Amino acid sequence: MYQTIHDSLFRQNKGLALLRDLLEEEYRILLSRDAGSAVGLEFSIHELIRQLAVEKSLVIRMVGGGRVMDYAAMLPEDKSAALRALFADIDEGEQGVSRQASRNAGLSLALLDQSTRALQTLTGMAAPDKAEVYGRRGGMARKTHTDAALISGRL
Repeated sequence: MYQTIHDSLFRQNKGLALLRDLLEEEYRILLSRDAGSAVGLEFSIHELIRQLAVEKSLVIRMVGGGRVMDYAAMLPEDKSAALRALFADIDEGEQGVSRQASRNAGLSLALLDQSTRALQTLTGMAAPDKAEVYGRRGGMARKTHTDAALISGRL
C-alpha cells in the first residue's frame, strides 16, 4: 500500500511540474495571440488535469478517505519522511500552478475585453447613424423634404 501511494504521489508531483510548464507555454502563446496553438495546448492541459484527478482519487481511496499526512504519521520514520517530502513538493507545485493559471486567466480576459471593445468600435463605425436609413424592403429610404425646395435652393 505504501508503494502505491508513494508512486501515485510521485506521478502527481511530476504531473504538476509538467502542468506548470504547459501553463507557462500557454501564457507565451496568449501573448503572441496565436489562437490555433492555444486551443491545441488547452486540450493537453485538460487531459493532464484529468489524469492528476484520477491519481488524487486513487490516493484518497488508498488511505480510506483520510489524509496522507495522518497515514504518514503511522509509518516508520524513513517512509514517513519520504511521503512528507513528496506531499510538500506537491503542495508547492499546486500553488505554482494556481498562480500561473490566474495569470493566464487574467491575460485571456484582458484579450477578450480588448477584442470586444475593438469589435464594438468597428461595428459602431459601420452602422448608420440613424435607424431609419434603410427602408422596409431593404433599400435606401428616400428622405423627403417637407420644405419648399426651390425657395431654399434645393432641387
